[in-house]
Amino acid sequence: MHHRTIRSSRVIRAIAVMGLGAAMLTGCAANATAEPGGDAATTAPAAELRLGYFANVTHAPALVGLEEGFFADALGDTKLSTEVFNAGPAAVEALSAGAIDAAYIGPNPAINTFVKSGGESAVVVAGAASGGAALVVRDGIDAPADLAGATLATPQLGNTQDVALRTWLADEGFTTDTTGGGDVHITPTENAQTLTLFQQGQLDGAWLPEPWVSRLVLEGGAHVLVDEAELWPDGDFPTTVLLVSKSFLAEHPETVRALVEGHADAVRFIADEPAQAAADLNAKLAADTGKPLDEAVLARALEHVRFTVDPVAGTFAEVLANGVAAGTAKDGSIDGLFALGILNEVLEARGEPAVSAGGLGTD
Repeated sequence: MHHRTIRSSRVIRAIAVMGLGAAMLTGCAANATAEPGGDAATTAPAAELRLGYFANVTHAPALVGLEEGFFADALGDTKLSTEVFNAGPAAVEALSAGAIDAAYIGPNPAINTFVKSGGESAVVVAGAASGGAALVVRDGIDAPADLAGATLATPQLGNTQDVALRTWLADEGFTTDTTGGGDVHITPTENAQTLTLFQQGQLDGAWLPEPWVSRLVLEGGAHVLVDEAELWPDGDFPTTVLLVSKSFLAEHPETVRALVEGHADAVRFIADEPAQAAADLNAKLAADTGKPLDEAVLARALEHVRFTVDPVAGTFAEVLANGVAAGTAKDGSIDGLFALGILNEVLEARGEPAVSAGGLGTD
């Protein structure tokens, strides 16, 4: 589908939404008590939506959606404010503090905030990306056994790649701890700093999301020891989901619907217009970080990520178990983590298949 066709379709959808207005108002009133804080007086569109995301290729739906204006178009009169984060735990902290309303984030921090709050903090309303994470290492490390005594980086303690590394190392017989001790030393480090330290020879490797995997390979001379896709059935595992404050969803369901509309537009645009989407992605990365990616880095990174609105909910029980075993997560119920009803209504209106909450929420 061409870009102009997507924009034209928004006009058609806008007319349809106007027709749905009365039904939505009725539905909101009828369902107002279904979520905490919901009542007929508080379900109007929000004056502002504050959205968090990372300047990563694995967050391309956010970057492309912002660059193409999909979110702004869908939100209408609602002001859109954004904040860039390095990793999920920091974004969750901002969400919990009420500093943002929604965030593109990895599955582990999404699970952690849900469990710690007893299911009251936030819910996943859509998937965003699968794949695009790997362990890259220096020359001389060619097998797991070569990692004994090595120092490896991850984006942040308890983030999705941090848990993946700790889980894999445990499976290989290595001990780690959350303070950097053990057979292999893990030092959570900001991604750009990881590249610099690796180039300086101060790190032996890192488990990272794209584009940092590709940057270490092409700019730092690293090689891939473990592609995380090899560790999951059919190579399908969640890297990024769209998380929304539960209270914000209850108070402003129409705004969340608009956010999901813009998100779905971005995911479809990436699939339909890959060249333009890549250009948009790099333009937004340049705006957020001060420098675009080298074309070879961008191309390599995009080869390893699949963008999808499906959150791959069936993997989340294992993701939680891995976090608990790694010592970075608290065990607890994740029943209700997913609220995919709005997404599936959007997909049905487009004639696209529904996605499943895997028994862990509404779909």
